[in-house]
Amino acid sequence: MDKEAFFTLHRELPREGPGCPEDVLWAIGVAGTHGEARICDAGCGPGADTEALAEYLPEAWIDAVDLHGPFAEATSARCARFGPRVKAWQGSMADLAGPYDLIWCAGALYFLGVTEGLEAFRPMLTRAGRVAFSEPVLLGGAEPRAVQDFWAEYPAITDEAGIAARIAAAGYRPLDTRLVIGAPWEAYYAPMERRIAALRAEGVSDAVEAVLREGETEIAQWRTAPERIAYLLCVVEPE
Repeated sequence: MDKEAFFTLHRELPREGPGCPEDVLWAIGVAGTHGEARICDAGCGPGADTEALAEYLPEAWIDAVDLHGPFAEATSARCARFGPRVKAWQGSMADLAGPYDLIWCAGALYFLGVTEGLEAFRPMLTRAGRVAFSEPVLLGGAEPRAVQDFWAEYPAITDEAGIAARIAAAGYRPLDTRLVIGAPWEAYYAPMERRIAALRAEGVSDAVEAVLREGETEIAQWRTAPERIAYLLCVVEPE
């Protein structure tokens, strides 16, 4: 895929994956994060969850990191109203300094692998630190063809038991889990649909048009089986 064309589509989206502020609030409650906690949004995208973390935890100090520089810049601009307690920069979530009371990693840990990512995060946590992450999950039973096609580019996808095994292999234990399904995906795809329409109205190159078609295919696959396509949001702590 042409990266420049890909980011032409994604440049002005409010999110880079399914989710909603309620997911962030739930994870904070499970993790017991409060007060002047130190938090990292690892793989922050354009900062939707960074903003939610800052709003729900008004005394917390938050670092936001993303490999894509323009996303880090978008997060910085989006969270400027929070002042110096929110900082965003371009960097790898595998090389965080810490220590953090909570590492939030929505829809990005699979870039490292669940086990490998959690192992990398361990030295970055405080003694009571927790990790909240979301990971693609199969819901069990016979999967419709739309679900198989949707996850075709992620052959490592597994079910909830498989994710639990990867968590255990990293030396962590789960505190609680929650499905990210339905409305949080609409919150991602509806703005993408509007962005696709706006770009087409302006006229686009062949490379961008190819990315737009891929986006439309992805959205159509999701709309065929929205009750079967999900992430599992997990809050875990080292054992």
